[in-house]
Amino acid sequence: MESDVAKEDTNHSVLVVPGPSKKASKSAKRKQKRVLPEPYSSEDVLWRDIIALLGDDTVRHALQHGTEWDSPFDFREEVEVEVSALSSNGDALAHSPASSAPWVIVAPFALPGERIRVRVYRSSRLHSFADLLEVVSPNLDLRDDSRAKCRYFGQCSGCQYQMLSYDTQLGIKRNVVIKAYENFSNLPKETIPDVLPTIASPLQYGYRTKITPHFEAPPKKARKEAESGSANSTDKPGWLKIGFNEIGKRTVLDIEECPIATPVLNAALGPIREDIIKNIWSYKKGVSLLLRDSIEHLPSDISSIPGPEDEKHVCITNHKATVRERVDSTYFEFPGHSFFQNNNSVLVPLTSYVKDAIFPSSKSSGPTHLVDAYCGSGLFSLMLAPHFDTVAGIELSAESIKSATANAIINRLPQGKCSFLAGDAANIFSTVSHFPPDKTALIIDPPRKGSDEPFIEQLVRFACSTVVYVSCNVHTQARDVGMIIERMEREGSGRKYVLESLRGFDLFPQTAHVESVAVLRLV
Repeated sequence: MESDVAKEDTNHSVLVVPGPSKKASKSAKRKQKRVLPEPYSSEDVLWRDIIALLGDDTVRHALQHGTEWDSPFDFREEVEVEVSALSSNGDALAHSPASSAPWVIVAPFALPGERIRVRVYRSSRLHSFADLLEVVSPNLDLRDDSRAKCRYFGQCSGCQYQMLSYDTQLGIKRNVVIKAYENFSNLPKETIPDVLPTIASPLQYGYRTKITPHFEAPPKKARKEAESGSANSTDKPGWLKIGFNEIGKRTVLDIEECPIATPVLNAALGPIREDIIKNIWSYKKGVSLLLRDSIEHLPSDISSIPGPEDEKHVCITNHKATVRERVDSTYFEFPGHSFFQNNNSVLVPLTSYVKDAIFPSSKSSGPTHLVDAYCGSGLFSLMLAPHFDTVAGIELSAESIKSATANAIINRLPQGKCSFLAGDAANIFSTVSHFPPDKTALIIDPPRKGSDEPFIEQLVRFACSTVVYVSCNVHTQARDVGMIIERMEREGSGRKYVLESLRGFDLFPQTAHVESVAVLRLV
């Protein structure tokens, strides 16, 4: 269950620090209103981990005495600490030394049981962020640095877990799902099922089908030197970095290759970098690049799955160009800037799991109608269409609806079997009022912010037999699932939703991210 301190804390979005007396120090006088983390944000998730590590009593004492912002560490102070836990965001959490007030150090790339030396660069509420300087005593039961396949691991902010075995990564991600439902669902512990083992990605490297490296435009001083002829315009300037964010900093790390990206993207990245270097002085502002792995052409016969040698892949860099992907035997087309899951290798296990959840083997008959909320380009609608009589997808983006409709035609689905409607998901159930609720399954796959109350209210009123909630943010998923169950108990006239199963899916190996699938059944 959620910590009492956390419950009290979420009642206020802004904490006002008591004003200083006349004798207060200048630093105290500079204290301003402190804005608390946005609920369910990564900062809020970290705050729950801070509470869990320090304990409710310690946190409550600091809040009552107004000392929660009084960091015992100076800027750039170096300290040696022992890691106690990992946060849900993938960072190491360590108690401050016993000589200081209770406080937590947050540092990257370290593991429980390790003694580390860090340098503090920013302090927040009962915790300070620090750069990892040295692993003094590594946890060799967990850490094997030879596992890391990226030369920039430990500097790039993209990956957190390359030093861990893959089984360990999956276990950590299962624990993230457990903590999310403890902290954010507001459900009694006995109603939350044991979280099932995390489903692995078939590929642990070379899986990512989209990357967005970026770079800054030439600084004024460098541009003046180039214009005066004092700089060599053919060489790569030392200030030019084309890549991803450096951990703990606002700077870009120069990266020539990303091992978690597909080979097609890495092959294209080199020439793209060379072209940028050649033309760097023409850029007036920074640029975020787009690289997407795409099938070059759809086959003339889509009824058979082509062999790898017959399916050429290319790198798409134009936001408006068409990207093509195949999931098992189903093809999808969508614009380069549109959302589509970035790990193609895990989409068959994911969609198969959702299908099996809707049609459990223990039941002789299942739903005949499918409602796919936040349907995007039609991934779940089209993959599951053969198992339903009627499918309705809805999406806020008219462009995505256009793609989903076209994808149904590409895959030769019977006319009228799938309908896709552009509109707010909050109004979805008015468009499917003719669907029989007891024969209807609902798939929810919202953005990171999750669903909203109007949508959940309509979901409860419609009362379909099965709800499968797929989420890229397990914390907002836990909140929404708790709301669905609570509302149905209150308004369902004796009917209620039961949280039947919870399971993580690893769409992003080597990172702290976990996708989560929750299955609710109406009883």
